[in-house]
Amino acid sequence: MAKKLFVLIPAVTIAFWGFSLLSQYQSQAMPTPNLDPPVQPLRNLGDKTLQAALIKEINKNSKWKSLASQKKMAIGLVDMRDPARVKFAHVNGNKMMYAASLPKIAILLSAMDAMEKGELKETEEVSRDLHLMISKSDNQASTRMIDRLGYKKIESVLTDPKYKLYDKNYGGGLWVGKRYAKQGARNPDPMMGLSHAATAAQVCRFYYLMALKQLVSPQRSEQMMEIMEGPALHHKFVNTLDRIAPEARVFRKSGSWRTYHSDSAMVLGPERHYILVALIEDAEGESICRQLVLSVEEALKKTPPNSGSTAQRPG
Repeated sequence: MAKKLFVLIPAVTIAFWGFSLLSQYQSQAMPTPNLDPPVQPLRNLGDKTLQAALIKEINKNSKWKSLASQKKMAIGLVDMRDPARVKFAHVNGNKMMYAASLPKIAILLSAMDAMEKGELKETEEVSRDLHLMISKSDNQASTRMIDRLGYKKIESVLTDPKYKLYDKNYGGGLWVGKRYAKQGARNPDPMMGLSHAATAAQVCRFYYLMALKQLVSPQRSEQMMEIMEGPALHHKFVNTLDRIAPEARVFRKSGSWRTYHSDSAMVLGPERHYILVALIEDAEGESICRQLVLSVEEALKKTPPNSGSTAQRPG
């Protein structure tokens, strides 16, 4: 019996040692699955204090109040000063409006998705067009990118469940269905028939996903931020930010056509960390955008950054 036990103990020891090595190998060879909760819609992060402060600022201006009541002015605001307590407020956030060149960010995202999947070659010409399209809002560069991608590719990215930047259940969203040229086929959005459209809420979501490095991949999100930083056009939001926050980092895309004026920006700077989007149908829309930055910053001052509920990977 003692002899059998003497033989059994080394055998068990060797088996245990082998199992331990196998377990270590498997833990190294197989990455731990990502257990983070899925990205939430910003509507789940609505904050009553920020919402009240934003509406109060809008209602101080009788013209803005009128435009908002007519659904000719839409605003989205994301307070990111406390990453654990992200807050969202909006006025007509799900109202889809013509947004001129602002939806070019959808072309940028679609191009990154296509390059990541090997559907579009990342050439010097493509890189140059992407920079021109965003920084200078160049229509010819934008049209070349649309022709390279095709409307169906752009639509598939915007409606992709992991992005949901165009969602029929919440007023639509970002849409590009026409070349930035006089000629060419159209692919209007299925809800309102718009060619270049956006909602304030979905544009906010675009910026927030980008900030979380959730657009395509962390590397592609950083690449998009690099393209969107330091806009060459200094009007609307940027005109005011140049004056009140010259050291801030600004990631931005705007648009204008006739009486339609839109602007969007993520502002990262001293004591500033927010996303602001405005869609306006009014001849004075450009000057309204300039003034809106000041009003929004007043609303943020009245909302403590550490108030509200804890956020869990919002989007």
